[in-house]
Amino acid sequence: MYLGDATWPDAGAELADTSTALVPIGSTEQHGPHLPLSTDHVIAEGLARAAADDAGVVCTPTVTVGVSPHHRQFHGTLSVDAPTFRDYVESLSRSLVYQGIDRIVYVNAHGGNVEHLREVGRRLHDDDAAYAVEWMWDESIPELVDSLFERNGPHAGPKETSMVWYLADLVRAGELEAARDDGCPDLEAQRPSETGHGSTTTPSRTATTGPSATRRTPRRRRARNSSRPRASNSSRWRSGWRSSPGRPWDRERTSASGSECRAVGDRVVTPPKR
Repeated sequence: MYLGDATWPDAGAELADTSTALVPIGSTEQHGPHLPLSTDHVIAEGLARAAADDAGVVCTPTVTVGVSPHHRQFHGTLSVDAPTFRDYVESLSRSLVYQGIDRIVYVNAHGGNVEHLREVGRRLHDDDAAYAVEWMWDESIPELVDSLFERNGPHAGPKETSMVWYLADLVRAGELEAARDDGCPDLEAQRPSETGHGSTTTPSRTATTGPSATRRTPRRRRARNSSRPRASNSSRWRSGWRSSPGRPWDRERTSASGSECRAVGDRVVTPPKR
């Protein structure tokens, strides 16, 4: 049963018969030019609802925003701080425990959530509140994926594209060729060399999926008495870069490759050398 569609009497009857709940968790982040921002949570909810129906357990409403700071330069990407995410999922889980649930499966479709969901599981186990585990869908079917696709892609690749096409029909078919030809199928090749730098080629605007691809090196601070007028935020945005109160973008590292290249869909954007 999907709890979001149930009335409270229906939910009470279902919860009286089961002690297991599936919690679909994803993200709202860029997935190249061909997939929607909802890709991860569409996949998580589709799998969780199907599994709940087959197993006769409950499925909660989906957690649609996860930990995605590494994609924040792309329009529409939403992210929450890791401690906030852990506390929220833990609080949600404890509300299930109050309803009689003592076994929870986090049906996860976003790699940035993995370590945090496992930490929540440890907290609940240490308190003897519930047995909660994180399950990352694509890690359970590597042989199947390898047998179906020549390259399954680390992000926004064929496996996610196929799932979204089946579950929601939200694939931009007209962008598939661009996603294939302009992507980066092998992040390992983009790891930094012994000199500390990866590839020195910065993709063009047409070969990337967001504004950071053309972001300039941060400008040097001008003298206090400079008469040059200061550009407005709107003109900065139109010129291809944005001012952000966050950390300098070239400090961010992608968890997928461990390098100073940023994984963006199946693309990599390399910051300029300092």
